[in-house]
Order: sequence, then structure tokens, then C-alpha cells
Amino acid sequence: MTQLPGLLSAAPYDVEAIRKDFPLLDRQVHDGKKVVYLDNAATSQKPRQVLDALSAYYERHNANVHRGVHVLAEEATALYEGARDKVAAFINAPSRDEVIFTKNASESLNLVANMLGWADEPYRVDGDTEIVITEMEHHSNIVPWQLLAQRTGAKLKWFGLTDDGRLDLSAIDQIITEKTKVVSFTLVSNILGTFNPVEAIVRRAQSVGALVVVDASQAAPHMLLDVQALQADFVAFTGHKMCGPTGIGVLWGRQELLEDLPPFLGGGEMIETVSMHSSTYAPAPHKFEAGTPPIAQAVGLGAAVDYLTAIGMENIADHERMLTEYAVGELARVPDLRIIGPTTAEDRGATISFTLGDIHPHDVGQVLDEQGIAVRVGHHCARPVCLRYGIPATTRASFYLYSTRAEVDALAEGLEYVRNFFG
Repeated sequence: MTQLPGLLSAAPYDVEAIRKDFPLLDRQVHDGKKVVYLDNAATSQKPRQVLDALSAYYERHNANVHRGVHVLAEEATALYEGARDKVAAFINAPSRDEVIFTKNASESLNLVANMLGWADEPYRVDGDTEIVITEMEHHSNIVPWQLLAQRTGAKLKWFGLTDDGRLDLSAIDQIITEKTKVVSFTLVSNILGTFNPVEAIVRRAQSVGALVVVDASQAAPHMLLDVQALQADFVAFTGHKMCGPTGIGVLWGRQELLEDLPPFLGGGEMIETVSMHSSTYAPAPHKFEAGTPPIAQAVGLGAAVDYLTAIGMENIADHERMLTEYAVGELARVPDLRIIGPTTAEDRGATISFTLGDIHPHDVGQVLDEQGIAVRVGHHCARPVCLRYGIPATTRASFYLYSTRAEVDALAEGLEYVRNFFG
């Protein structure tokens, strides 16, 4: 295994050594309680290697990228474009020019939705076409498509959910039809933890000529992400959930699509020529990166990719699979606890949402916080899921490469305390 400076871990997987790379995990809260961080589906903690890369950029290389001829501009450009190379390799993109930097996955998905609304045939979404999503999507993969449907008159359709938190594909041929222009779905649910059946959805979409958009925000941090194997047309994910900084996202798109589709934002950097009458546009990826890009954030994401690659995404996935299986079993022992979503570790990620009797999730989260346990409460920007299962919200515990069995034990004990606290 390649080893980064300061990375103590080596095969076999050494979670305690990995934890030493994350300064915040030593944080104490509420009068000396060591923090138990179980909110990784919202954002991950950052290793020292990423923090050092950000500091080094600002201290030694800070300048705007491209076009500058002085040494700092050249260094900043090399770091920024080097991060693009790293991301392209990380997701097995055929070309670095297919990697577009955005500020988050939400912007990536909005970029695609708007491009398809403005596009010429054969990609244009209009009143004679249909858009397909699913009931388990994050709002970032619902609202842009609702806006597009409202603007163009396209019909919005979706796959429902089974009682155990899986996609109901029983009517796939009726939902994805010859009128379907785009199918957009999450690879891994941010609330249910469900792994979705990519192959079946992509095969049906391709059979009717529909474009496929995949939200990989909850997949890229946790497993090998191979955009070629997915056979999707666009893949979106965000940096802050995968040890990178906030303010950086990625959109991967097939080269021929990026060449044919119109830009999303106009301004500097994305142009080829500009006159007072008209403009022509730079080739992808710069065509979709108007203005000063998130330079430092891209550098930080590149460092995060280095870090994850050094540990090995297969190793991270194996660790989380073991931890999830253990957590599902331990939570099943807590009286009155109901897991919302798959109740086994099969085909699910390291995110577990649950209710605890009639105790409101916000109360559960607050009492857990008093014990130093950080979880997420609410509808997790996936309110249709809560409506589907007849609940106002859930408590969500989510794990990552540095999570431990001891933290799962602390959560289970904390939930027993919550039950006793509320009688």
C-alpha cells in the first residue's frame, strides 16, 4: 500500500492508526466527553494531510489560475489541473477533460438539468418528454428536475419504495418509456443506506435512448467508483463527504455530451472569443467552469483523493461493511428501535436511519449530543422518504473509514440512556 506522509495505517486495516490523522476526533465536548462522530453522511472529517495541503497552497502558491505568466500563477494552475488529473484517475474517467469542478453535487445536478432544458435535439427536454427519478432521492436530485419539468412542461415520474427501503422496479417498463429523456437516481441513499440496482435501471434507460444521471455523493467516499463501469452519462458527487474541503464538487460527463451541450454559467474562463454581438465557448471542462474556480478546494480534494487511494477504497469498503453489519445487529437489540430502510447489511451502505419509539428524533439527537455522540436528525433532505414511511423524521448514524466498534457500542448505550431519560 502506498503510504502518505503522516499516514500510519497499513494493511491489515488499522483504524486506530487512521484516526490519528484526523485532529477533530480527539476533540472533547460537554465537560470532557470525547466526541463520537457519527454524522459522516452529512460531512466527513478532514485528515491532517488535507489540512496541510490547504495551508501550503495559501501560504506558498496562492494565485489565480490560467493565463497568468508569473511563477505563482503557473504553480496554482499546475496544482488545480493536477487535482483534475487525480479525480479523473480516482473515478476511472476516460479523459481528464470529462471532469468538471463545481461547488457541490447540488450544483453539478443543477448544471445537468439546465443544460438539458436549453439543449438542442436529440437531448432537449420539452413538453413531449418525461423525466424519471426515485422517491428516495436527496432534494438535490428532486428539485432541479421539478424546476425543469415546470419550465419545459415535461412530465416528472418516479420509482416508489418497497416496505424494506428498496426501489420498487416492478413497473420499470411503464415508468421508463419511449418518452423518457433522462433518468436520474442515487447510487446509495443518504437516508436509507440502500445500494440501488444500477445495471437494471441503466439497461432499461439505454433501451429507450434516455440519458442516465447518477448521484454518487454517498458512494464516492465509501467504495470504488468507476464511471465507465456504471455506463451512466453523468455522475455527480461532492468533496466534503470524502475527506475533502467544503465548496468543491465534481460532475463527470461523457465527452461527446459535454461538447454538444450548452454552458450553464457565463463569464470569464469559459469563453473562447467574446464580442459585443456574440461569444464562442472554450472546450470542456472549462466551458462549464465560469469565473474564478474553487482553486484551494480543488487542491484539497486532490489531497483527499491521494489519502483515500493510499488506504485503498476496497479496504475502506470492507471496513465499513463489517462495521455496518455489527451496527445493524447492535441496534436491533435496542427496544422500540425501528430501522427505516434495509434491516440487514446486504446491499446497504454505512448509513442507518431509525426511530426510537414515540421519542421525537430531535430529542434523541439532543440527549445523545449531551453524551458527546454526534448524529443527524430530521428528514435529511429526503422528505419524501419520511412521508412514504409515515414518520416526521429520523435519527441517522453514519460511519466512515475512521469509525469503530467502540463508537457503535457508545451509540447503543446512548440510546438506552435516551430511553431511560424519557421514561
